[in-house]
Amino acid sequence: MKNIFRIISFLEGVSYLLLLFVATPIKYLQDNPEYVKLLGMPHGVLFMLYIILAFVIKKERNWNYKNLGIILICSVIPFGTFYVDKKYLR
Repeated sequence: MKNIFRIISFLEGVSYLLLLFVATPIKYLQDNPEYVKLLGMPHGVLFMLYIILAFVIKKERNWNYKNLGIILICSVIPFGTFYVDKKYLR
């Protein structure tokens, strides 16, 4: 289960960065919302999977609620999921 969470964590982080730093600027600078539409749904699905898997893997990894809270907060911080992978999943 840890490896699945690591993959979802990585993909969620990449999709979030693409959405923030590629799609959103294109939407507002070039008035083209297509990239946000294209990346928004996959990112949303990956985000939900990340949250669900964090709760599922909590017992397996013996995380306390403080660690779980940090892991969940990192899902909304750019580059946060990469920190989670390095600190909690390796």
